[in-house]
Amino acid sequence: MKNTIKNTFLKTIGAAALAFLMLAMFALTSMSAQEISDEGKNDGHSQDKSFAQGDGARALEGTWNVQITLRNCQNNAAIRTFPALTTFMFGGTMIGSESAVSQALHTPGHGVWSHTGGREFKVSFKSFNFDAGGNFTGWTIIRLFALVNPRGTGYESFGNAEVYAPNGNLLFTGCSTTTAARFE
Repeated sequence: MKNTIKNTFLKTIGAAALAFLMLAMFALTSMSAQEISDEGKNDGHSQDKSFAQGDGARALEGTWNVQITLRNCQNNAAIRTFPALTTFMFGGTMIGSESAVSQALHTPGHGVWSHTGGREFKVSFKSFNFDAGGNFTGWTIIRLFALVNPRGTGYESFGNAEVYAPNGNLLFTGCSTTTAARFE
C-alpha cells in the first residue's frame, strides 16, 4: 500500500514538477536560431544599447517569451518543448509561468536573478506543487545560467530543477534548456 501511495504521489507531481523545473531552466541556454539570425544582421549597431553603455546587468530586465525544452540529464536528449513567460525586474527579482502544466497544479515561479559578468546571468526560483485534488505535494526549485545575445534581444539558458516532497526530501532532479526572445 505504501508503494502504491508513493507511486501515485510521484505520478501526480512528477509531470508538473518536471515541467516547472524545465521552466526554470528556460531562462538559461545558448543562442536560439532567431538570435543567431539577428546577430548576422549588420545595421551599424554591433551591441544592444545596454551593453554599449556598460550596463550589461540591466540587459535581462523585461518580459520574455520562452521555449523550454526538458532534457534527459544523462544524454541531453530532448523530452518535450513548451512555451513560458518570464519577467525579470529591476533589483534582481523575477516571476515566471509556463504552459506545460495547469496553474491549478503549481504556482508561478518566484525568484531572484543576478548578473555574473559580461552577458551572463544566474537565476533561481521556486514554485509550490499540488495534486488534482488541490493538496500540497511539495515544491520545485530551478537554478539556471543564461547568456543574453549581444543585441540584448534574446537569451539561452541551461539548468536543473529539484523537486521536493512536503517534508523537504528531494524526490528527483531534472534538466532543461531554453531559448527566449523579448516580449514587445
